[in-house]
Amino acid sequence: MHVKIGLIGKTNAGKTTFFNAATLLQAEVSTYPFTTKQPNYGTGYAVTPCVCRELKVTDNPRNSLCVEGFRHIPIELIDLPGLIKGAWAGKGLGNQFLSVASQADALIHIVDASGSVDEEGRLTEPGKGNPLADVFDIHEELVMWLLKLIDRQDDKIDRNLKAGRDLPETLSSILRGAKITEKHVEAALKLSGLDGKEFGNWKITDEKRFAENLLNVSKPMIILANKMDIETAEANFEILRERLPNYIVVPASAEAELTLRRAVHKGLIKYVPGEEDFKILKESELTSQQRKALDFIQSRILGEYMRTGVQFAINVSVFKLLGMSAVYPISDTVKLSDKSGNVLPDVFLMPPGSTVRDLARTVHTELEKGLLYAVDVRTGLRLPGDYKLKDRDVLSIVSATRRG
Repeated sequence: MHVKIGLIGKTNAGKTTFFNAATLLQAEVSTYPFTTKQPNYGTGYAVTPCVCRELKVTDNPRNSLCVEGFRHIPIELIDLPGLIKGAWAGKGLGNQFLSVASQADALIHIVDASGSVDEEGRLTEPGKGNPLADVFDIHEELVMWLLKLIDRQDDKIDRNLKAGRDLPETLSSILRGAKITEKHVEAALKLSGLDGKEFGNWKITDEKRFAENLLNVSKPMIILANKMDIETAEANFEILRERLPNYIVVPASAEAELTLRRAVHKGLIKYVPGEEDFKILKESELTSQQRKALDFIQSRILGEYMRTGVQFAINVSVFKLLGMSAVYPISDTVKLSDKSGNVLPDVFLMPPGSTVRDLARTVHTELEKGLLYAVDVRTGLRLPGDYKLKDRDVLSIVSATRRG
């Protein structure tokens, strides 16, 4: 599955800095509202321990990277224009933002934990902004956006229901463009206590409760408490954790991560994204300003929070929120290679409930057509097509058409 993660938040919260750090692209960063007028798309990576060490082989990845025993699996990151109040009604760049946000599988809501941004997304003195209110504002915009999508299709919904289609099928059909499925709708109806209530009898409170639950199940979200390098952030971070018990709140400094990755790019330090430390390689080439910045990151960010939070947030989004499993299809069960001799060449992110048949289809449609079974390389057992995949599975798919 090609995973898409959307970066949302108010202007100046640090979305584009996060995006640049995770992708090492050079999207424009500015303190002016709506600097990000068009969505920025780039490749980030979900990082997970590679099976190469467990299986004691040297791998040759093709669709991913293996860095010191950690597999870096490509995902798509979308840096979205900043949201302001009234975005759902078209204020600012709201319509454009929300149409792109609908394509994301999960969302990372980046909040300025230092309180340096006011309610309109303008920079202010640290501590004067209200990060908790920012979270509620963005949440309300997303809920109202979903309500708007449903309300403007009321007539179509009524026609479909009168024609005999059930409510989950009807709602998912009109929300398909937002990557909302029948399963999402069914789960939201149940959570809202509306699975037995006729749609025509819903009250506005029912609609909003449903939209809130639909948002939570179809666009799972974590909160990234950014700018933890600023003193006022610590108190706000604790407030966010206390007041948002249903969310994972990650302390972060996107600026620190960007600094470290750029230093790696220049060969100045050794650092693997997500790790708790870095090693200076070229001390003599560091300017006094660079050395001071690295010392600050070491003590203030890594020393306090163990990580910058950028890679951790991506990993949490992919593996915890979306529940993805990293699965390795191979051909040769002895060499753990494909037919060309590449060892552990590919890894695929598979959603919860995926089966051997789903994996075969992901690798190649012809492989699925003639699917016979798969072989677990660890146990040698034959696995049927409906076997549910687990994280770190290494499987050889046996097909009547060809062997994967």
